[in-house]
Amino acid sequence: MKEVWTNSWKKVLIWVCGYVSIIAFAVAGGYVIAKSEDEDLRRTTKQCFIVTLIFLAIDALVAILTNIRVFAGNPGYATFLNWLDFLLLIAEIVVYATVIVMTLVGAQMETTVRAAVEEEHKKSEEAKVAKLEAAKAEPSGEAKDAAEQKKD
Repeated sequence: MKEVWTNSWKKVLIWVCGYVSIIAFAVAGGYVIAKSEDEDLRRTTKQCFIVTLIFLAIDALVAILTNIRVFAGNPGYATFLNWLDFLLLIAEIVVYATVIVMTLVGAQMETTVRAAVEEEHKKSEEAKVAKLEAAKAEPSGEAKDAAEQKKD
């Protein structure tokens, strides 16, 4: 039976969990780190963990700046924080979406390359078999020499 959850879809799930919530990522990523034997999947989990921590640290910094706004009372500062928060949200969406698309496209390319390699291997095996069959059907060099000597 064909496996429903291929590695590429597992990687996508890990990245989606990283985008949605640190708790969702902790559950999914923790399970992968603890139970998975696949090094590629573990590497993806570690990369997602680093990206998620970076955005978590940036969100914490924005939260600190937002709390400072209470004391500042400057409307320009509030506008700056709103724009900063908006740009960070867009950056987070772009980063996670880009990685997810790259994962899916990379899996598609890997499947295409694997199919091409298998096709080439199949053709070379068929050529070897045809060559062996031709060699069996054609008399050997010694048999040709003996046949030529009989003619003479």
